[in-house]
Amino acid sequence: QVQLVESGGGLVQAGGSLRLSCAASGGTFSSFSMGWFRQAPGKEREFVAAISPSGRSTYYADSVKGRFTISRDNAKNTVYLHMNSLKPEDTAVYYCAARRSNTIATIEGLYGSWGQGTQVTVSS
Repeated sequence: QVQLVESGGGLVQAGGSLRLSCAASGGTFSSFSMGWFRQAPGKEREFVAAISPSGRSTYYADSVKGRFTISRDNAKNTVYLHMNSLKPEDTAVYYCAARRSNTIATIEGLYGSWGQGTQVTVSS
C-alpha cells in the first residue's frame, strides 16, 4: 500500500480556482492509477477524476468535465486536481486514492489506498 496526503483545500468564491495536491509515499507511484473522489455532508462519496500511471489517460465525472483537470508528476510522486469555475455544489471533502493497475477505475472499491481528505468550500 501507498500512503497518501492531500493538501491545497480551502475557501474560494464561486467562479474561482483551486489546486489540490496529493503526495504519495511508500510505493512505486508510477505503477498506480490515481483517482480523486469527493464527499459532501450527508452525501455518498462520488467519483471526480482518474488518471493512468503514465498520465496519458484521464477520465472525469460529467459534473466536473471541462472545469477540472487531473494531472500527475511521477518524479514528485504527486497527483494534482486543478479546479476551475468552481461552484457551490463542488463543496466537499476531496480524497485522493491509489489503485495498483494500469487501468482507470471510477468505483471506490477498486482503490486500495486513500488519503485523509482536504476540505474545499465554495461560497456564493
